[in-house]
Amino acid sequence: MPAYLVAEHLIADAERFEAYRRKVAPMIERYGGRYLTRGGSHRVLDGAWHPTRAVIIEFPDMAALMRWYESPEYQPLIALRRGAGTDVLLAIDGVPGGAAAATAGEGETAS
Repeated sequence: MPAYLVAEHLIADAERFEAYRRKVAPMIERYGGRYLTRGGSHRVLDGAWHPTRAVIIEFPDMAALMRWYESPEYQPLIALRRGAGTDVLLAIDGVPGGAAAATAGEGETAS
C-alpha cells in the first residue's frame, strides 16, 4: 500500500532551501518516491499555517518512506532543510486500492 510524505515549508532562506531541494529530489527517487504535486502550487483554504511551499510525495509503502527518511545520506539534509526555515513533514499511509477506495463511509472521518 502506498505511503505519502506531505511536506510543508515556510522558507526563510531561499538559497539554502534550493540547495536542499537539489540534493533531496534525486535521493527521494532512489528510494522509490515520486512527486505528485508541484511545490508552490498550493492554496490555503482554512487555518493559520501559510507555508511557502507544500508538496506530496508518494512512496511504494511506509517502509520505503522511512528507509529514505532514516537513511544516513538524508540525515545531513535535515539540518540544511531546518536551516532554510520552518517546516512540517507528515508520513501518511495510503488506502488499499488507491483513491477510488478512499470514500466516506468506510470508517474514516472527513478532515
